[in-house]
Amino acid sequence: MKKISVLIGALLCASAAQAATLEAHDCWVRAMPTTLPSSGYFTLSNNGDKPATLTAAETPAFGMTMMHKSDTKNGTATMSMVDSVDVPAHGTLQFAPKGYHLMLEQAPKPLQVGSTIPLKLTFSDKTTLDVTCAVKSASTVGK
Repeated sequence: MKKISVLIGALLCASAAQAATLEAHDCWVRAMPTTLPSSGYFTLSNNGDKPATLTAAETPAFGMTMMHKSDTKNGTATMSMVDSVDVPAHGTLQFAPKGYHLMLEQAPKPLQVGSTIPLKLTFSDKTTLDVTCAVKSASTVGK
């Protein structure tokens, strides 16, 4: 039984160390009518020695949260869902307009500009990162 406790303790320490190397900042969400999808943006910083893989995001402010990537090819803009996104070791990854972003749908109530919503990011190693996102006008272009 002692070996199992030591193993569980080691796994928890490793998980906490991974979470400590990841930071999310500059999070914001567009305020849209509840009948339209919204989008969310943030920057992830990985101060660790290994890449981290973002696999999911969720918020109680929306019934559905998906990761998407926008691309422009030959003058045509496209958007596709992605299952995961890698954050390089000692690097950053931006979720920003015209690139990676969260597609947020099924808002149970309208979001108020100037308020905040919680967002939980989940990584492939099962660690999570909680971040607070500012709600901004639909016309906002950057952070």
